[in-house]
Amino acid sequence: MKIQLIRHATLLIEYKGRTLLLDPMLSEQGAMPPVVNTANAVNNPRVSLPFAIAPLLEKLDGIIVTHLHGDHLDQAAIAQLPKGLPLFCQPEDQNVLRGHGFTQVIPVDRELTWESIRLTRTGGQHGTGEIGAKMGPVSGFVLAAQDEPTLYVAGDTIWCEEVADALAAHTPAVVAVNSGAAQFLVGDPITMTAADVVEVCRHAPQATVLPVHLEVWNHCFLTRSQLAEALEVEGLGKQAVILADGEDYVHTDSKLD
Repeated sequence: MKIQLIRHATLLIEYKGRTLLLDPMLSEQGAMPPVVNTANAVNNPRVSLPFAIAPLLEKLDGIIVTHLHGDHLDQAAIAQLPKGLPLFCQPEDQNVLRGHGFTQVIPVDRELTWESIRLTRTGGQHGTGEIGAKMGPVSGFVLAAQDEPTLYVAGDTIWCEEVADALAAHTPAVVAVNSGAAQFLVGDPITMTAADVVEVCRHAPQATVLPVHLEVWNHCFLTRSQLAEALEVEGLGKQAVILADGEDYVHTDSKLD
């Protein structure tokens, strides 16, 4: 298994001989307005793509979209992505995605098998209270296959019961979590804080944790260096791998689940 962080939550996943693009956000730097009611009014995304994206799109076998917020599927991605590829999503989003011209939209209710890969959809909480409710439904996905390590992509969620349950049920070898502590002017963070990432590490000691969703969107205030420092204080610096944009992670553990 190989995972490349493109930028933010956009991951290129090579798994069981297939190449999947997760949560494609492909806009040029500064092409989108800032999230309103936040403390940092700069245009999004805050950084450019790390490389030309067109060659990557030519080798895709499928797409996964965890939810429809613009930092996980933007207009640039809608325009550029091949429309005939299998696109896996939560059931709530299927009609919108078909409306964007995608012809192989495959909603994952609970789980399904595609190309010998079992995809299981997991739940989450995109914040707390009224704000969390307004953020709408979000999902994570677990990828499992024979002779491959299990991968859990948690999606836009804080630390919550749904994440704890997914970790216990699937015992993943790799967990990608959307960090950054995204926050509005009021309310609690809507993505994982440093303390949330620590909880993931504590509850999945067998896993390598990949915190992403950092330093790209205007209301994500937790930086890579701050997160790394917090993990070191908790003695978890070696368990978490904080990738730079464009950087790869290759899972080399010979013990497969």
